[in-house]
Amino acid sequence: MLELLQYDFFVNALIASLLASIAFGIIGSFVVIKRIVFISGGIAHTAYGGIGLGFLLGFSPLLGAMIFAVGAGLFVAVMKYSDNQKEDSLIGIMWSLGMALGVLFISLKEGYVPNLMGYLFGNILTIPREELFMMLGFDIVIVSIVVIFFKQFQAITFDEEFAKVIGLPVRSLYILLLVLIALTTVILIKLVGIILVVALLTIPATISLMFTKSLKTTMVYSIVLGLFFTIIGLLLSYYLNLVSGATIIMVAVAGYIIANIYKKIYFS
Repeated sequence: MLELLQYDFFVNALIASLLASIAFGIIGSFVVIKRIVFISGGIAHTAYGGIGLGFLLGFSPLLGAMIFAVGAGLFVAVMKYSDNQKEDSLIGIMWSLGMALGVLFISLKEGYVPNLMGYLFGNILTIPREELFMMLGFDIVIVSIVVIFFKQFQAITFDEEFAKVIGLPVRSLYILLLVLIALTTVILIKLVGIILVVALLTIPATISLMFTKSLKTTMVYSIVLGLFFTIIGLLLSYYLNLVSGATIIMVAVAGYIIANIYKKIYFS
């Protein structure tokens, strides 16, 4: 591995792994505990429309992904609380709309049509330095907001009805949480791709919850596990010439299976 550190693309990939692990370790814990995995997947797929728009109009596809992802989160939260719409129906609409718009925008682009496989399945080895700064900025926003509103997020995550009773602004907090999920989704797109975002949001947190019930500890474990899975997957993809995003997920799934076996043997 040491010889790989002489390559800028590999160093960028390691830094991206750390930055992404912080984001999905923290936000993934909320997603798993609150059981809103489907919403996270819907937001991720809606971002595809923004990627297509970015290519069509000539601006950063990840900026477009952020706009669409945040918009999807806001739409779901507002419709849920204002019109009492069911979340799964709303996400189904946004999911299909985002993917359809992405395909439509790409088809409208004249001339060279880029290969979007990297956005669908991830390619951590192609992350440029400027995108690392964007990921760092998102991390700072995510960590800062979670630190400031940790107790409030904890309340709505474990018991939303109780949070309402004690007077917390549940709607506003939920909207804010979905925005953070959207930002985390954008961070993960270049890492594992839109298709596989949900896996990294859920697997490390799910494993962590097998061995701890503390939200803070779950976040720490999720960050460490996510970083471990990402680096191992990155190394395997490089040496075996495999797709990086899919390899990272396969390593994470293997980790989940091992954790289950370990728990059954030593904690049953």
